[in-house]
Amino acid sequence: MILALETSCDETAAAVVTDDGEIRSNVVASQAELHARYGGVVPEVASRRHLELVSPVVRESLGLAGIRLDDVERVAVTRGPGLIGALLVGMAAAKAIAWSRRLPLVPVDHLHGHVASLYLRPEPLEPPFLALLASGGHTLLLDVREQGRFERLGTTIDDAAGEAFDKGARLLGLGYPGGVAIDRLAATGDPHAFDFPVARVPGLDFSFSGLKTALLYAVRPLEPADLERRRADLAASYQAAIVRALVERVHEGAERTGAERIAIVGGVAANSALRAALPEATAAPLPLCTDNAAMIASAARFVEPVPYPRYLGLDAYASAE
Repeated sequence: MILALETSCDETAAAVVTDDGEIRSNVVASQAELHARYGGVVPEVASRRHLELVSPVVRESLGLAGIRLDDVERVAVTRGPGLIGALLVGMAAAKAIAWSRRLPLVPVDHLHGHVASLYLRPEPLEPPFLALLASGGHTLLLDVREQGRFERLGTTIDDAAGEAFDKGARLLGLGYPGGVAIDRLAATGDPHAFDFPVARVPGLDFSFSGLKTALLYAVRPLEPADLERRRADLAASYQAAIVRALVERVHEGAERTGAERIAIVGGVAANSALRAALPEATAAPLPLCTDNAAMIASAARFVEPVPYPRYLGLDAYASAE
């Protein structure tokens, strides 16, 4: 049994997963409502909330799995990237649990966790494949040749796709998290009403800052009544531009690498328009798209554990290594 913790941003999560990838429990305590009043995640607020939630979430995860701490064989935890204060809460909790039972600890990279969400039962995806990892903090195109390793083919040079959704939602006067709000509103709008640009940058990289600026210029001259009337069309057109940028790069990457299979992971992989635009892709199950601990436990199966007590000196990192 692997007990995993994930606290990289604003979800406090714990999960129990078996060595063969069966999810025994996957508990996520979201802070979305707490941060909605600020229009985005406040790092210090997130860290303090993790402190309050981490123990109850671990207890609930063990209870749902029907096991006790004595049954846990390894402890896994997100080491980075993410909000450093939030990560340190999870690291400290995982170290304490592992140390108290003299168990090995497995530090996991958050990005590898998203990819490893595809390796869980009941329908694990075996490499090789091309993966689009799109979330609030990252947008990456990855060549996955084996479990536990991948080559980065492209990344964003400015905003991540999920960040672009959040900023766009703010401009449109929608709630947080922005991706969910735009996806819901876009269903009632015309995606061809506004011709928003898709940036073309060298290689297989992404850029969304120009698109965000285009939305700002489209919204700025509108009177409140006009904005209310056109809001659904703006959301649909803005979403369509983000999806088009992602899909074009995925197809280019598949052509360059000769990839026969495509996968999409991360929070943006839950977007209905993206899933519809890539019907051939294997998408992570919806509960495993946003940050969760089951994906961290899955990745831990392919990482060498750090034996007791050497992991006590491990630190977290905020940026991708």
